[in-house]
Amino acid sequence: MSAGVNIPLGNLRAVVILIVVAFHSVLPYLASQAAQPFAFDEAPYRWVAFPILDRERWFGFDLFCAWQDVSLMSLMFFLAGLFVPQSLLRKGSRAYLADRWWRIGLPFVLAVGLLSPLAYYASYRVTAADPSFAAFWQHWRALPMWPAGPQWFLWQLILFSALAAALHAAAPSRPGVLSRLVAACNERPLRFLAVLTALSALGYVPLAMVFGPWEWTSLGPFAFQLSRPLHYLVYFLAGFAVGSRGIDRSVLRAGGPVARRWRTWLAAAIACFAAWGGLTSLTLPDWEASPFAFRLAAAAVFPIASATGVIAFVAIALRWLRRRARALDSLAANAYGIYLLHYVFVLWLQYALLGARLNAFGKAGLVFTAALALSWASSATIRTGVSLVFRRRHGALPAEAAAHQPR
Repeated sequence: MSAGVNIPLGNLRAVVILIVVAFHSVLPYLASQAAQPFAFDEAPYRWVAFPILDRERWFGFDLFCAWQDVSLMSLMFFLAGLFVPQSLLRKGSRAYLADRWWRIGLPFVLAVGLLSPLAYYASYRVTAADPSFAAFWQHWRALPMWPAGPQWFLWQLILFSALAAALHAAAPSRPGVLSRLVAACNERPLRFLAVLTALSALGYVPLAMVFGPWEWTSLGPFAFQLSRPLHYLVYFLAGFAVGSRGIDRSVLRAGGPVARRWRTWLAAAIACFAAWGGLTSLTLPDWEASPFAFRLAAAAVFPIASATGVIAFVAIALRWLRRRARALDSLAANAYGIYLLHYVFVLWLQYALLGARLNAFGKAGLVFTAALALSWASSATIRTGVSLVFRRRHGALPAEAAAHQPR
């Protein structure tokens, strides 16, 4: 492992962005979705989550998306928190928050203001009587919220980052309770799992029982899933705690007990996901109308399914993603840009393929491949342009030389 670089977790970041693009690419083809697309102007505006619905369906995509719904976002918040302590120690709280604004806050504003309407215009056209952009804009402005799409993750990340900065400012040199908890789990991954699951359950189960596991709400562009804000905060703080302790000194170190037993963690993740899926199916199609015992059981098993899924992802990365590869390096470097950009390409490709004579697997494969390639290339181009502008301004690269740099 290179100094200052955690290769397995860097590679995991690359794998995660592949899964994110794949997740959004297959949504129109879920067998469980409605037969007809959702009307743009009718509450509860289900098109925000499922912008395009195709006549071609495959149940395998339902299983894939369900598994990712259980663990993927939790993993993303965990990874986001993991490297925060290093940044805080290097920059200090004030500079760190300023950096978060430029790196997350401003892109959130731009993505929500420009990219979200551009992406959802494709969804509007599916059911629109007048498909013009002028008509779309009129309908868009009449909505009771401003749909943000996948960018909801960013504003919550800003809030969690501000909390981490406050914790650091309050005790910049003390290890804290979270770090001590991680140290106590150093050789005991089951203890780590138990603590993570217990804290997640405290944050998730009461909210899921009150609001249901699926419901979202929003204030303007600030959307969140009612059952999960505290659950995601637990994962962010778990990553923060591991990072404070030091990844290579924690239970998640390379060659540690989690990495050595990756098969066990994968089997546990599959078993817990199956248990969650079976219990959740007893609450469908109407959560509120299902028996209280079924709802409580489904809510209670979610935290353990999420925790085993996240640890399995990390264990597999620690075991199998230990070497650098040029493609993975590039993908990891462009992961954030791909996250910001891919949804526009995904929705318009899905819209373009509505009439194509392909099965669900063929359509999803085309959407995934093309959206990944386009967003990856766009991100790389933007990063190169920004880098050249920055270097010119700071005199690191003469303008004449910069004009001849490869793009």
